[in-house]
Amino acid sequence: MPTYKEIITDAKDRMSKTREAFKREMQSMRAGRANPQILDRITVDYYGVQTPLNQMGNISAPEPRMLVISLWDAKAIPAVEKAIQKSDLGLNPSNDGHVVRLIVPELNEERRKELTKLVRKTAEDAKVASRNIRRDAMEQFKKLKKDGEITEDDQRKAEDEMQKVTDAAIKDIDKIAADKEKEIMMV
Repeated sequence: MPTYKEIITDAKDRMSKTREAFKREMQSMRAGRANPQILDRITVDYYGVQTPLNQMGNISAPEPRMLVISLWDAKAIPAVEKAIQKSDLGLNPSNDGHVVRLIVPELNEERRKELTKLVRKTAEDAKVASRNIRRDAMEQFKKLKKDGEITEDDQRKAEDEMQKVTDAAIKDIDKIAADKEKEIMMV
């Protein structure tokens, strides 16, 4: 049976992973500026294998509104263009036979509002996941108390500490979301 400190440490790790997953999700969201990370979720059918685009070449942002994908295998350019067009990014690739260029258009007001709603929803999902981790830990504390492994004071102390960990995780998620919203609304 784990101790309450081990339960808290495990919960911290799980909340940290939730926060990192949320952060990656926010980085891959298009915000009107060219950011190579928006292509992280795209996979390309490369000789019958779904291959992440970022493993097929170098992706750079030479200008604020342009991404350039330099592929190691120029024969894969049509497959890369097809994968980008099928994605939900709304970008139209062009190539010169050597590299694929993506012009990132400026977001209109309506699209900015849609994206901020999506940021809020994703943030709420991450916060719910953190609260579920807290709930699981609280149930484990109650079980430890019931089994006589810890005293009532230790249970209360563990629950207080768990609440502080949860509050910190939610505060971090809110900050990441607020930063992303600010980035999206910036014209």
